[in-house]
Amino acid sequence: MNQIKQITAIETFIVRHPVLRKGRSIDTCSFVGDELNSTIHFGYFENNLLIGVVSVFKQKNGTFIDNNQCQIRGMAVLENHQKKGIGQALINHCEIYISETSTSLIWFNARENAVPFYEKMGYFIVGNPFEIEPIGTHFLMTKSFI
Repeated sequence: MNQIKQITAIETFIVRHPVLRKGRSIDTCSFVGDELNSTIHFGYFENNLLIGVVSVFKQKNGTFIDNNQCQIRGMAVLENHQKKGIGQALINHCEIYISETSTSLIWFNARENAVPFYEKMGYFIVGNPFEIEPIGTHFLMTKSFI
């Protein structure tokens, strides 16, 4: 049985580490704001095994004038489960959650190789690419609910 449910920040590490921080210290899986009450973490479970994660932060990006913003961060699916619709299910779940909180704009920093995935879901690039060391090239992406 597959399901998405709320999890803790620490629980995200089992997926964040091998996908987003491979070869680096487990400490790098902790994001500023992970433990805030306004942050929520979701996990995708297949047969009670956590295989995908995403986090939603109530975080404003000064690029946008809207005050009601959320940042999606730490979206990851274990490698052997990728390209099966799990990432899309997690993002859709976040969008439903975010829209229920009267938030009108989602933004995130997408890795270069993930841009086509997010574009298919209606997100678009704002501005120029930038580097996040030591991870690589990223793009600011967004989607509005208004």
